[in-house]
Amino acid sequence: MTTTLGTASAEPGEIDTGRLEVGETRDGSPFGLPVAVVNGAGTGKTLYMQAASDGDELNGVGVLTRVVPRLDPAEISGTILIVGIVNYHAFQVAEHRNPIDDTKMNRAYPGSENGTSSERIAHATFDVAKRADVILDLHQGSTSRMIDEVRVRCGKRHRMHEECLELAKAFGCGYVLDQKGPDGQLARAAPDEGIPTVDPELGGCVGWDETSVQKGTEGVFNVLRYYDFLSESHDLNRQIRASSFEQYGSPVGGVVTIEKELGQQVRAGETLFEVTTVFGETKAEITADSDGVLWRARRLPQVATGEYVCSVGTDVDSY
Repeated sequence: MTTTLGTASAEPGEIDTGRLEVGETRDGSPFGLPVAVVNGAGTGKTLYMQAASDGDELNGVGVLTRVVPRLDPAEISGTILIVGIVNYHAFQVAEHRNPIDDTKMNRAYPGSENGTSSERIAHATFDVAKRADVILDLHQGSTSRMIDEVRVRCGKRHRMHEECLELAKAFGCGYVLDQKGPDGQLARAAPDEGIPTVDPELGGCVGWDETSVQKGTEGVFNVLRYYDFLSESHDLNRQIRASSFEQYGSPVGGVVTIEKELGQQVRAGETLFEVTTVFGETKAEITADSDGVLWRARRLPQVATGEYVCSVGTDVDSY
């Protein structure tokens, strides 16, 4: 059976790329999102993947550049639908939000066919996503230093919570944030349609980071194996799960030294970071309020009073 996505069309055992037209630019020229269809030779589930719904989060794009060339439709059972760049306008100018309507795309789902620029793109990509059995929305945490994690955003009372947790565990970054997300996220909207969906948040950097891209590439292939798109098996490994964050800012200005490594366990009362003068004179030592895991930390050492320094994942367990 032929599978199409925009102008991409593939028979069983074929792969094709094309564009999904979603509107016009300011000069009236049509524009389309880059898409790919991998139509496996065997029957099976459908996976939907997308990247760059936030235009400066590029690690997901890096993952797709590694994954797609390695996909052999002859060895795949099922179908893979991919939108390579969701936030088209923001990607062009290397910004986070869509500059046409100043909107964060991952707050616009499920979108609207007749809405703003972001709502129209969200609507078009959500229509594709609803064709899937599982969804990976590839993100990048921030420009801060951040662990590679997978976010389950549907909330613990949602009927799809366990299925989303299973998908996060299959991806296998090692760390999971299990916390209900804001309205408008794809990982909130798609579970309402009965589709397990997660946000792999692949580190933090400017541009893309090869270590996080490799981790994300491995995660995608883990999912393909676990959900039988590929014949090889994939065993689930225990993940460190956090359900909330504590954020820490600096009480003074100066130069920060963070005492823990990302992913390292933190005990209440332990020193998280020290702030010194430019001559190394100690001005403040900040300790952890709770047990947890160092999840995220600022990249630059200089801080002003009240400026963000780091986050600790709390309510931590292993599942």
